[in-house]
Amino acid sequence: MTNLNNLGEHTCFGGTVSFHEHHSESCDANMRFAVYAPPQAESGPVPVLYYLAGLTTTEETFVTKGGAQRYAAERGLMLVAPDTSPRNLGLPGEDDDYDFGSGAGFYMDATAEPWSRHYRMYSYVTHELPALIEEHFAARSGVRGIFGHSMGGHGALTIALKNPDLYQSVSAFAPIAAPMRVPWGEKAFSGYLGEDREAWREHDASEIVGHSPFPDGRTILVDQGSADEFLDEQLSPDVFEAACAEAGQPLDLRWREGYDHGYYFISTFMQDHIEHHAGILL
Repeated sequence: MTNLNNLGEHTCFGGTVSFHEHHSESCDANMRFAVYAPPQAESGPVPVLYYLAGLTTTEETFVTKGGAQRYAAERGLMLVAPDTSPRNLGLPGEDDDYDFGSGAGFYMDATAEPWSRHYRMYSYVTHELPALIEEHFAARSGVRGIFGHSMGGHGALTIALKNPDLYQSVSAFAPIAAPMRVPWGEKAFSGYLGEDREAWREHDASEIVGHSPFPDGRTILVDQGSADEFLDEQLSPDVFEAACAEAGQPLDLRWREGYDHGYYFISTFMQDHIEHHAGILL
């Protein structure tokens, strides 16, 4: 059994928010994550909804700002939020920039040095973390959804599209939807994967959906604020929308007038996302 260090617990909407740390084999580093166990988990295993946060955030951001626990408690969904990268590894440059290194793992397995040993967030999120959750918590085996914000929206879309059997539902808030075409993605991909742009395609949701839409026709839900300060330069929802249309992938892209990129936006529409996942997972 994997050892977990419990960093704290808090009663919340009849359930429990807890924070944990463990040594990750995937990342060869200590990793942290948060869990919200709804009250229904006291009676038996419940479905799990994984949330991937955005640049500069940690495992605490979603559970303190997202406002999801109330709706998860009503529907009986467990929420799991990992940290956004390994940390405190002493790698050169890991803390130099907000959009690369610490807090910016991009939910990929790095192949370029010196990142390839530790920055393996794709393996961590898709394999190690679910196994850990199902070992230690009242999680229903194999019943999972995934969603995220910004960098985490990129992660949720790419991970779900590449693993349709592991996740039955997917949604995103303001995702980096075409990272090969924007500064955030180009910086991360060149640093973690090297300069071969062909190798980047399997980490870009707009590229992946073109050849691998969901075979069962499930719908992707995306919320995007019209006043998002990163919309034009970094997010490219129009590219993803066009790719989905060409591939025949159902997409519910909801434009939210006047909303920006932050958690005021996310918390406003959190119930819609919880209901989207609950309608599939329950």
